Amino acid sequence: MSDQKHIVLAGGGTAGHVNPLLAVAHVIREKEPDADIAVVGTAVGLEHDLVPQAGFLLETIEKVPFPRRLNKAALQFPAKWKSETGKVRDILTRHQAQVVVGFGGYTSAPVYAAAHKLGIPIAIHEQNARAGMANKLGARWAAMIGSAYAEPGLKPRKGVEVERVGLPLRPAIAQLASDLERDRVATRRAAAARLGVDPNRPLVVITGGSLGAVNVNRAVAASAKELLEHAQVIHLTGKGKDDEVRSLVSVSAGERALGELGPEHASDGDYRVAAYLERIDLAFACADLIICRSGAGTVSELTALGLPAVYVPLP
Repeated sequence: MSDQKHIVLAGGGTAGHVNPLLAVAHVIREKEPDADIAVVGTAVGLEHDLVPQAGFLLETIEKVPFPRRLNKAALQFPAKWKSETGKVRDILTRHQAQVVVGFGGYTSAPVYAAAHKLGIPIAIHEQNARAGMANKLGARWAAMIGSAYAEPGLKPRKGVEVERVGLPLRPAIAQLASDLERDRVATRRAAAARLGVDPNRPLVVITGGSLGAVNVNRAVAASAKELLEHAQVIHLTGKGKDDEVRSLVSVSAGERALGELGPEHASDGDYRVAAYLERIDLAFACADLIICRSGAGTVSELTALGLPAVYVPLP
């Protein structure tokens, strides 16, 4: 009989779900090199790119958001739920899943439901101070629940406790924390060279997370002239939001202030705009201040790195 482990992980949509999922996947691979690891996600979330790039198999289903009001989507929900949970049952059966590990997000709910029907043990990780609907559903059936925060609002089944385990750090951030502790100056210089920024001048990094934050983008970009009097800027806008930020910066500080990331752009203007930076650890490595949304993943990573930050909570 084979001792190979068969593990299916579920979660996606935003970096807040994908990054801890990948952190756990990497640890599983280190401890069980022969394990069959598959990830269930969507074709439109960040997992579509990040999971294969990390070397893991991605199985995709459609998003199945729970309806919050009576509308067309709510009427279509039962049929879509049945269809996608059916797909998940096929995925779990094909991979001979022995355990399902969920991290919340649109794809987790049908995975929890299918695993429960098949009698497959479920483990859950909740990253947020307030649990989302998918993990609230999964908590009814989970054999193990880990949380980054105390009392996230999950109601486990009898005999199961919510254990505060913190938030798993992706390997790049864990490595950066070690590098900064060993030699902060050399780490900063190496990262600055890859991004095309000056390691000897202050750097402010703005990020609203993988989806971006429109209000943060607008407020900071409109103040570009004043900000550039004190520091260089890397502004990660979120996908599809970079053009508006460039326009606002041009009005505030002029087009010559704009720049892009990369060593080939070292002579660009000091306000560098990008929709998304996959290697955000490079920006963190040379940042003096972060202005960002107070997402669970971001707060945990910046705390581990010891970086000063201005957190802007959701309204």
